[in-house]
Amino acid sequence: MKILVVSQYFYPENFRINELASVLVERGHQVTVLTGQPNYPSGKFVPGYGWGGPRSEEYAGAQVYRVPLVRRGSASAARLVLNYLSFVFTACWGVLFRLPADSQFDAIFVFGTSPVTVGIPAALARRRYRAPVLFWVLDLWPESLSAVGAIRSPWLLRRVESLVRWIYRRCDRVLVQSRAFVPEITRHGVAEAVVRYFPNWGEATFDVPAAGVDSLRLSGIPDGFRVLFAGNVGAAQDFPAILDAAARLKERADIQWIIVGDGRMAAWARGETRRRGLEQRVYFMGQHPQADMPSFFAAADALLLSLRREPIFALTVPGKLQSYLASGKPVLAMLDGEGRRIVDEARAGFTCAAGDGEGLAQVVEQLAAMSAAERVTMGQRGREFFLEHFARERVFDHLDAWLVELVNLQGKKESV
Repeated sequence: MKILVVSQYFYPENFRINELASVLVERGHQVTVLTGQPNYPSGKFVPGYGWGGPRSEEYAGAQVYRVPLVRRGSASAARLVLNYLSFVFTACWGVLFRLPADSQFDAIFVFGTSPVTVGIPAALARRRYRAPVLFWVLDLWPESLSAVGAIRSPWLLRRVESLVRWIYRRCDRVLVQSRAFVPEITRHGVAEAVVRYFPNWGEATFDVPAAGVDSLRLSGIPDGFRVLFAGNVGAAQDFPAILDAAARLKERADIQWIIVGDGRMAAWARGETRRRGLEQRVYFMGQHPQADMPSFFAAADALLLSLRREPIFALTVPGKLQSYLASGKPVLAMLDGEGRRIVDEARAGFTCAAGDGEGLAQVVEQLAAMSAAERVTMGQRGREFFLEHFARERVFDHLDAWLVELVNLQGKKESV
């Protein structure tokens, strides 16, 4: 099957769409990717990329075509708007002129993390190639924009909502990463029969949990109970509450907080750590490749998951939860809703309410007081839950079935 993937982000940026493309190739599909020049999360073009190219390259057997875009820069509101809109225009141009003139596609897959505007060039591709579109919704717009304060104008939020409705109605299947997303999708006029549950999976790097970590990576961090946060250091992850919990446990020299990742709030979090005198408790390791994550997880005693207290975030399942469960380590979740439910149902760790720094400090102490054997058992329960619900092959079997279903339906329409 010939599949066009439309995504603003792609390798060397670290997103699950990279593995999705490679798995589709492994399963015998011919995959073409239309994407931008990589600049996430630093806001700077990755060395070797930029306005001058490359225009095309190969990744894991997929043919990748890149279009120029305005880089994120400091990720201010103005820069993000320029970044998002520039990709819309250049990707639409790419559909018409960057992809080979003789291209034919059986289906179009859209990686729907922010921004939702990635659906505009996908809609154009749907019209040009007469191919069905599967839009994977990982971030609800306009709700997430309102939750992080990116847009406060009710008028502008209504305009974004109209755009979202326009995009969803041009999709043949809308895939959701959380079951709680379904009512939010259908309220935009999408029939429930069009919606499918397509959760995140644990990346291949977590197929076998790592046994250890290069000690050089953690040099200077004392031994003890290590709480590790991995991923985007942004407004949604509520670092004020995380640092509040760390401050409450400041006198516990045996408890260390390790942050592996980067993002818009990283500079603030580092500054706040210094202001509170937490430099000997909270350690920032910076951004690392996905391939390094299993070894970092193996060095941790608990993996931290957090989202701000917002109705939209209660519907969301953070993508790293599946990776956390796959690693076989206990999870500490400071969040509400669907993500918290999964951790509780799996009995894979301890949870507290979103934004509750005091509650997080309490569950950290509770987990630290358990024996190593008890924590191992807790982590094993999480991995068993992962294998039952989020194993990669299980998730992709569903995607393959939906692709076949849509292509068959398309063939019937054209034969009428």
